[in-house]
Amino acid sequence: MSVRSAITAPAAAYVTAQPVAAGVSDMSAGRLGAGSAAIVGLIAVALGGLALARAAGRIGTGPGRNGAVAAVIAGPLATAVGAVVAATADGGLGTGNGLGGAYVAMLVGLLGTVLGALALTRSRHTEATG
Repeated sequence: MSVRSAITAPAAAYVTAQPVAAGVSDMSAGRLGAGSAAIVGLIAVALGGLALARAAGRIGTGPGRNGAVAAVIAGPLATAVGAVVAATADGGLGTGNGLGGAYVAMLVGLLGTVLGALALTRSRHTEATG
């Protein structure tokens, strides 16, 4: 074994152990999972916001309970999928493995859950008093 191969062997092993960044137009599993979870989270936010406005009497009639229940179901789903993608992503932000989208999915999923829970609480209050 020569000295040169003894020195370059650890460097070559280090280079192959680095995560490979995805291309700009590549759709990796992490990007697909994080993107779909973010879309589900945005739907949860929209449903929760509309249900909250309906429960407050700003739009439509009725308590808006169905939208609130859908937001409470979709919000944690988006948060959980985002957390799984974030936990399994190789590399950091900007590597194309969906880590940024996973963070967005967790945030909007949490927001959708909170809005849905507020709408449920408000719809229960309006049903009890009205």
